[in-house]
Amino acid sequence: MDNVLALLTLFGSVVALLFAAGRARKVLSFPEGNETMKKISASIHKGAMAYLRRQYKMLIIFFVGMFVILLGMAAMGFLTWFVPFAFVTGGFFSGLSGFVGMQIATRANARTANACQKGLNKGLTVAFSAGTVMGFTVVGLGLLDISIWYLLLRLVFDLPIEDITSTMLTFGMGASSMALFARVGGGIYTKAADVGADLVGKVEVGIPEDDPRNPAVIADNVGDNVGDVAGMGADLYESYVGSILSACALGVIAFNKIPSVDRVNAVIVPMLLAAIGVLASILGSTLVRTAEDTRQSTLLGALRRGTNTSAVIIAVAALPLVWIVLGKDFMGFYFAILSGLLAGILIGFFTEYFTSDTYKPTKNLADKAKTGSATIIIGGLSLGMLSTAVPIIIIAICVLAAYSFSGGFIESVRGLYGIALAAVGMLSTLGITLATDAYGPIADNAGGIAEMAGLDPEVRKRTDALDSLGNTTAATGKGFAIGSAALTALALIASYVEKVQEVGQGNVALDMSVMNPAVLVGIFIGACLPFVFAALTMSSVGKAAESIVMEVRRQFHEIKGLMEGTAEADYAKCVDICTKASLREMVLPTLLAIITPVLVGVILGYNGVIGMLAGSTSTGFLMAIFMANAGGAWDNAKKYIEGGVHGGKGSEAHKAAVVGDTVGDPFKDTSGPSINILIKLLSMVSIVFAALVVNYHIF
Repeated sequence: MDNVLALLTLFGSVVALLFAAGRARKVLSFPEGNETMKKISASIHKGAMAYLRRQYKMLIIFFVGMFVILLGMAAMGFLTWFVPFAFVTGGFFSGLSGFVGMQIATRANARTANACQKGLNKGLTVAFSAGTVMGFTVVGLGLLDISIWYLLLRLVFDLPIEDITSTMLTFGMGASSMALFARVGGGIYTKAADVGADLVGKVEVGIPEDDPRNPAVIADNVGDNVGDVAGMGADLYESYVGSILSACALGVIAFNKIPSVDRVNAVIVPMLLAAIGVLASILGSTLVRTAEDTRQSTLLGALRRGTNTSAVIIAVAALPLVWIVLGKDFMGFYFAILSGLLAGILIGFFTEYFTSDTYKPTKNLADKAKTGSATIIIGGLSLGMLSTAVPIIIIAICVLAAYSFSGGFIESVRGLYGIALAAVGMLSTLGITLATDAYGPIADNAGGIAEMAGLDPEVRKRTDALDSLGNTTAATGKGFAIGSAALTALALIASYVEKVQEVGQGNVALDMSVMNPAVLVGIFIGACLPFVFAALTMSSVGKAAESIVMEVRRQFHEIKGLMEGTAEADYAKCVDICTKASLREMVLPTLLAIITPVLVGVILGYNGVIGMLAGSTSTGFLMAIFMANAGGAWDNAKKYIEGGVHGGKGSEAHKAAVVGDTVGDPFKDTSGPSINILIKLLSMVSIVFAALVVNYHIF
């Protein structure tokens, strides 16, 4: 029975990948436009793929090194022989998700711009269809990786279910490692190019955004893809599989002493829930369409119709799933799933509230631009800090509700399994929520192509409307990822505790009290990590942006006729600077996340690691929300002014808003989204190295 249900998960992955392939074919059937548009799009594609090739060459070295280390640990008896291979497949599929997403995004940008010449709905159709390719590729590859490993270990190697989930959990480390490299590297690239292009082009020289005279304009558009598409794809692949795997691992433990339910069924539930989410997302995606109205409320309504329909389908389908697989005595887990689903919707709504120019917070932030750069920066920081309160309350209620519904106050591990299922519920409709997120960079690129190709101003108005909506949906997508990261991290901490007890065979002295100095020191170290990580990534963006600013200034000064439009900029130079800087700067922050848990464990022991994980999850969740929402609000405040308020483009208020947006760029696209990967990677590394820490530690 359980093998049949696992095959249904494999079927869900195949359906997702076939749907993605069909949408890709649909996107490629649209015309690209005139020769100029084709040339610009080809330049963006060439730059993006050149970056990915160089990044993947570096990452091969890292993955080979980690594979050798994990093989050595397996030879010493600390790990099973499957773990090194699971680590590699996790990283491979995570990277493949980003690669496929970038392939379609760089081919859809000109097609979206061309479609916007015919109407807003045409442009939305092309951009959203390309976004669904990314969304369903991520969920399809995620479920494919999980189901193949499950069936392989279950049917071929005949491992016990607890060994299967333990092995599968470790390929999350590979996915998280790849995701962090992709997010940090891509984030540094895109924001260095964006900041450099905006500071010199818009503020110093006074030319429009995406003006072909700007030497950094191609690098800026390439950055939209390597950061917001390839990086985001790897990021959300990691979030998706991490939530499912943590639930599977805790399911085995939760039903270990309940003879009426096979533990395997508890493993199958999150996998099947994700497979049902594929079908729900497909149905929801067919409902996304809009009229020729560029108001944000209208466009948001078009996307909400699809995402809300998918959520309702999951809410209905999860009821018979839990009833049939676990039994009517465990219907509390259904309500745990509902609590996660509802929490995701609420976090999405309040993220939208704080970042969309449809609502007061962003409109009020735009008003602050009238008095200069300082006031809009202060206002954005304040807005971002305030925006953390509601998600924290939502997650807190979700945790308590899921824990209570699942019987956690009777048997704690059942409550933790319920929390893990809540995270799966939150991400179950990732196919469509990621599609609404991924289409944003495509619309942004389309606007750049429209500007550089000299299309009718009405076309740019339509692409700007789609781009502004994309900023909001991107912030909403980050909210989902961050919220699920908090729930998944809590489940992974529980998995770490169980792993320590399993490795120690009852001979470990777990003392998780804050009165234990090792735990307290661990909390302090963990609480500090997101700040250090954010500082490193922000500093990296700053250094790379400085290089771009100097290069753009040099070209404006030395290339005669550039400002007049009679000479062409050296676009390749800026692309090369961004590529080299981002690949160089991405290494240290990522190594920090991998090395720190091992060092803390060897010095402070497993109790110190538990404290470190608790501290990093708490501050990391807050930092990620703060940075993502502040950056999103600054960006949309700028676009709100560009729509005509406070003097519109070129006004003093607009220049102040550009500075605010420039500050917010690394907040929302580099440091913020990378932190949610950080807090899960810390847990994944801790689990993989648990046996080493249990056997060798100082305190």
